[in-house]
Amino acid sequence: IRTTVVIGDKLMRDTLRATGLKTNREAVELGLQTLLRLKKQSEIRQFRGKLEWTGDLDSLRVSE
Repeated sequence: IRTTVVIGDKLMRDTLRATGLKTNREAVELGLQTLLRLKKQSEIRQFRGKLEWTGDLDSLRVSE
């Protein structure tokens, strides 16, 4: 999908500087991926304390 958006020069400049990304496209794609990941995480949080898990943590832990 191609689209045109207007993004403030300072915001884009600061974003590129902070992330080390080279292009505006990379910055926008990273921003959208991050937004989507955060949304999914917030949806998963609704299950906190509501799911039952049975297992043996000691058997799953790596012993040294």
